[in-house]
Amino acid sequence: MALARIYLLRHGEIDTTYRGRFVGQVDLSLSESGKLQARLWERELSEIELNIIYCSALERSKVTASIIAGARKQNVEIIPELREINLGDWEGMEIEQVKRVFAEQWRMRGMEIGNYRPPNGESFSDLASRVLPVFQSMVDNLKGNILIVGHSGVNRVILCHALGMPLTNLFNICQDYGCMNILEFSVGCLRLKAMNILPSVRTCKLTTAVCR
Repeated sequence: MALARIYLLRHGEIDTTYRGRFVGQVDLSLSESGKLQARLWERELSEIELNIIYCSALERSKVTASIIAGARKQNVEIIPELREINLGDWEGMEIEQVKRVFAEQWRMRGMEIGNYRPPNGESFSDLASRVLPVFQSMVDNLKGNILIVGHSGVNRVILCHALGMPLTNLFNICQDYGCMNILEFSVGCLRLKAMNILPSVRTCKLTTAVCR
């Protein structure tokens, strides 16, 4: 097939009162800054044809996708498997509090980041097992450019897969709120074209190559 692009976006910024907390499947919407990020991406993507837009079932992903889809009057397909990692008993807790209350578990997490499960939660390996089959199905059925509005953990798992990296390295990948990653697919090959582009960077032109 001809070259197609997968635009992999992290949802916009959430309520700043949750900074420093574990936010996995806590269902938060966007802050005003997050909505602005989505509007900026709507403008950046306005001249790019998208065959379909996917998002997770979490509000912050749905709102980001709907803002981008709104001007082009395009439907958004909600994929429950794209929701963020389930952090179990740590959901909504301050990170520093988790370090104190779950000191031994926190140590274990640091030793085995890919496979460690918080109490009643998922590991990143579990997340990969949930996300990657759906992502591969999207790749297998590409009929043009697509947009996926994902989450920090979801995107990192996909990018590790695309780069052939182990999940132990996933936090080496930066995923800021509202950032865009671009993957190209052609002749059965998936290639990372750009990563962690922010909408405020006005020199970014998505219709041209961003790397050599």
